[in-house]
Parts: sequence; C-alpha cells; structure tokens
Amino acid sequence: MPQGPADPLAWLAVAAFVAAVLAEARDRRTARFVAAGAWVLFAVFWLALIPQFLLVEKSAIEGVLSALGVPASLSAAYLLYRGRESLLVITRGVAVMGLIYLPATTIPWLYGPLVETTTAQVDFLIRLAGYDPMVTAGDKGLRNTFVFTTGGHRYETFIILACTGLGSMAIFAGVIAAVRAPLRRKLAALALSVPVIWVLNLVRNAFIAVAFGKQWFQVAVPQLTALFGIPPGDEGLVSFYLADKVLAQSASVAALLLITYPVVRVLPELATVLDDALYVLTHREFQVAETLGLDDDGQTEPTTPEPGPVGPARDDD
Repeated sequence: MPQGPADPLAWLAVAAFVAAVLAEARDRRTARFVAAGAWVLFAVFWLALIPQFLLVEKSAIEGVLSALGVPASLSAAYLLYRGRESLLVITRGVAVMGLIYLPATTIPWLYGPLVETTTAQVDFLIRLAGYDPMVTAGDKGLRNTFVFTTGGHRYETFIILACTGLGSMAIFAGVIAAVRAPLRRKLAALALSVPVIWVLNLVRNAFIAVAFGKQWFQVAVPQLTALFGIPPGDEGLVSFYLADKVLAQSASVAALLLITYPVVRVLPELATVLDDALYVLTHREFQVAETLGLDDDGQTEPTTPEPGPVGPARDDD
C-alpha cells in the first residue's frame, strides 16, 4: 500500500471498518449498513490507487488488482446491504489488516526498525549468494539502500515499507483473527503463514536487488523502455521493472495462493471466508471445504442457507 494521495482514504475506510466491528457487538443489522458504507469507501480507495500503480509505479499487476478491487468492494457493499451477514467476518478481517498495516506507515518507531531489519536480513542473503553490495543510508536517514556498481554505473535499490512483506502478513493475520476458532489453531495458522511470508519476502528483495544491480534482464530494451515509460538515460531500469513488477510480483501472488492451502487445512474456519470472497467476485456459491476435502468434524461451524434476493445468506459466526 503506497503512501500518497490515497492515504486519507485508507484511514477513513479502516475507521469505517472498525466502526462496523464495534456496531456488530450491539446490533448486526446496523453493523451490516455500516460495513456496506465501509466497503464503498474501500472501493473509492482502490480506484484512487489505480493511477498510482499504473502510471507512477509502472506495476501492471498491482494496477489490475486495484481495478478489480473496485467492483469487488462494491459487490461486498451491495451484498451486505441486501442481507448477507456472513460478510461481516471479512469486514472484521479488513479492519484488523488496516490496524496492523496503517500505523507502520506513519509511526517512525515502527517504520524505521521494520525497514532496517528487513534490509539487514536481505543483505545477509545477498552476501550468502556471493555478492557484495554497499549498504548506505537513504530515505529518512534509514540504512535501507543497496548499491551495486556494474559496468561503471551505480544502481541503487531501496527497501521501503512495501518491501517488508507486512501487507501480505497483515492479510493472513486479519482473516485468521476474524474467524471464531480455538486460539491454539489460530496460532498454528499464524505460525504456518507469517514466517513463510517473511522468508519468501527476503528472497524476493534479494532477487530484485541483485537482478537490478547486476543488470540481469537488459532484454528488448527499446521496447520495454517505451512500455514502462522509462526516460532516456535510465535504460538500466529495465532490469528492475522486469525483476520487480513482472517476475517477483507474479511469484508473490502465486506464493500467497499456495500458502493459503495449508493454512486452511490447519484452520478450516477460513474456508467459509473463501466461500464468501468467491461469492463476492462471482455471485456463485462455492464450498471450499468440500473441494479441499476437509472433514466436517466440528471444526467448522455449520451454515444454513436462507432464501434471499441475492442468494443464500450464511452466518458462520
């Protein structure tokens, strides 16, 4: 989640999600309407991020995902308004995600140590692979910059908050916290997801820094400089954009999907969250637990379809 014009929208949306969680403790009907409003704000937030990702950061993957987030958020808002109370679980998850991630964007004593710790561990991996970059202070005086000199040119890669993996970890922490399940299994799901994300993220950062610093992907330079909007004189950025915006981001999406499977095996309650997420996207009912072969042994709560104008509503709480 980049810092920029969308920041106030992010805080406003998260505040609305938190308000929905608080309202749920008193009256679920009121909570549905508050949550619907929160999802509308979330749609506006994703809409504001599209030009940031596509035009500023040159990330087609994040731009497309942001664009998909707009109709998905509006769909969730509509379904909540029409009575699908089970979406309050995902609403709780988004509230937790925001409360984990957003403070780190503005509180220096959270942001700084997280960025510098990530930098130090990425530096360890790079040196383990046999490379010897210089690590210097960069943004906000933090020691977060890898410097390679290749072919007489200096190439710098910066570690920022988005490079720490906190966003992905917050997603899993949010949905795990949102479901109602024994604490032991929740902790097991966290132990299975968060450390794996952290390690894979370190590998991702090391790969990007070395690929850019050593100019591994200088292919089809004229075409790709035009595609990414790289100015004359900065053609070396082709390796960065291919390593980061194409290869690493594609691998990150695939990794998150792969991590989801064992996490759901440990915490089957998450299957109903996936059911609802898929319904938001397709307006079709899915049974993820059945697809994954999870036994109905009392670990997942039964759901009772109820007739309604937008499909059966379930309450997995």
